[in-house]
Formats: sequence, structure tokens, C-alpha cells
Amino acid sequence: MLESFADVAALEEHLSRPTLGVVETFKCLDGDVVILGAGGKMGPTLSRMVRRGLDAAGGKARRVVAVSRFSDSQARGALERHGVATVACDLMDDEAVGRLPDAALVIHMTGQKFGTTDAPERTWAVNTLAPYLAARRYRRSRFVLFSTGCVYPLLPVSGPGADESTPLTPLGEYANACVARERVVAYEALASGMPLLHFRLCYAVEPRYGVIHDVARAVAEGRPVDLGMGYVHLIWQRDASARAIQSLALAGSPPVALNVTGVERVPVRALAQRCGARLGRAPTFSGAEGNEAWLWDARASERHFGPPETTTDEAVAMVCEWIARGGASLGRPTHFEVRDGTF
Repeated sequence: MLESFADVAALEEHLSRPTLGVVETFKCLDGDVVILGAGGKMGPTLSRMVRRGLDAAGGKARRVVAVSRFSDSQARGALERHGVATVACDLMDDEAVGRLPDAALVIHMTGQKFGTTDAPERTWAVNTLAPYLAARRYRRSRFVLFSTGCVYPLLPVSGPGADESTPLTPLGEYANACVARERVVAYEALASGMPLLHFRLCYAVEPRYGVIHDVARAVAEGRPVDLGMGYVHLIWQRDASARAIQSLALAGSPPVALNVTGVERVPVRALAQRCGARLGRAPTFSGAEGNEAWLWDARASERHFGPPETTTDEAVAMVCEWIARGGASLGRPTHFEVRDGTF
């Protein structure tokens, strides 16, 4: 789905536009929806997609509640203007979490990655205590827990990549804290019978952030592209949000896991060259492709949902057009090139 975005408002309208799969999911599942950790990169447009999907599905009125600290009052106001109720909450405060509104359907997006090296204890706390408290609060709900493909180890580039049965033996404190997140929430789910899905996402992209954005900006600014992580998997953020919402219907007891990304294995060198062709700049490189990378087998999610509506080529075109026009950046590099798990 190739589109051009005149401004941030147009981009966010596109990213929050529900797919047919989202609408059909809400026709099958009843109840209100709570999105925990809705103030991050992906949370606002996912919350709006939930609202729009419920409206398109019809039926009785249902609430969508976005929960976050909401340090940015403008972001909170924008959600409310689009029909999403908001609650400011410290998700590591047990009493505050206990006061959150009831909901039959819960998507948990809270997590911390960057800053782990300087404050590993906070990364472990955010990635384990907060989701455990949420799972205990919503133990009677269907629960989708955002996780990451980094829970798997680096694997040979000659192989198929990690599928959902691959043992979770990752590198670094961040990734191990993410394994712990899955384990503690699964513990609560098994004790209570809560339907749970571990949503192992890597890497969501849109014009303002993500791997394509990082590579394209490096090319546009004449900086070398690091080839240390020679291959990546990508998924357009609208498709990722739609899959997260649809995963509410797949949550199970015992818990299930799902790799969510594009099936295509994208060489970083070729990605830089594609960006260079669109930006009119020849890319330069540093390092060399290794024999291992974070590689994910996402064929199970494609069987459930079909192929993403936006292809990698379309994503590259939309990101490069945005950057060429001087579009806004969130200023949050992915550091996809990191190989030792240190963030």
C-alpha cells in the first residue's frame, strides 16, 4: 500500500486505519479494550486503530482506554480527540494498576530497552514487574503481551531463522529481561487460566523511526551504514498494529507465542542501496556481514493473517520520500546493528 503523506496528521491517519482483519476481529470479540503503555512510538496509532476498528465493526458502544504516564499532554489530548479515553498511571504502582478500569481485551506494550547498560535494574523492573502487575489485574481478560524477537539467540544466516519453538537463549540483559517478562506473565496466566499471546515483534517501521528510517537517514547524511547485523526482517507499523489487535483472538491457555515481522529476509547492504537510489546518494558502509544475525521465521503469523498489506519496497519508498522532504523524526534510533545485546 503505497501512499504519500503531506504531514504528520496524514501519516497518523494512515497508520491508524484499521484493516479488514481488525474489523472482523472486533465483530467476533466482545468487551472494552485497554492498551497499557500506550504512550510509546506505536501506542498512539494502535489505540486509534482500535477505536476506528470498533466503530467500523458496529454493535453496542465499547470503550477504548489508553494507559500511560502521559508525560506529553499533547499526545494525550490527541487520543481523547479521536475518541480514546486516557488514564495516567504508573504501571509499576500496584495500587494504581488495581484501580484501572475493567476490560475484556488487553494489549500490554510497556517495556524498556535503551538505557539498560546504565541502569539494568530498572530495565528488569519495567520488563517484569509492570507486566506481572498488569497480568494479575487483568487475569480474567484476553491478554496480548508485546515482546521482541530478541528473545532468541543470533542464528546462522544460512538457516531458516528462529520459529516459535526455538529455545529462548538470548544475549544481553535487555533480551534476558524480555524472556523474564514472558515467563512471569505466563506464570500468572497459567495460574488463572488467562488467555495469553506473546507478541514477538521485530522490526516495526514507519517514516519517523525504524530500521529503514535509520538506514535512509545515514545514506542521506553521508554516514556509513554498519553491516555488522547483515540481515533484518521488517514490518510496516500499520500491519504490525493490525496483527497485534487480531492476536487478541489467538490468545490461548496455555499461552501461545507468535513471531510478527515480514517473511522477507532483507540484506542491510541491499536496503542501503535501495535507499540510496531513491535519495540520489551512493551509500557507504562500515564493517562486514557476519555469519549470524537475529533472524525470525514469521510464516506462522502469515498463515494466520496473510501477507502484510505494505511490502518492503513500498515501505522503503514511503520512508525515503518522507526523509527527502525533511519530514519529522522521533529521534529514537533502533540500534539494530548491535550484536552483543548491549543497549
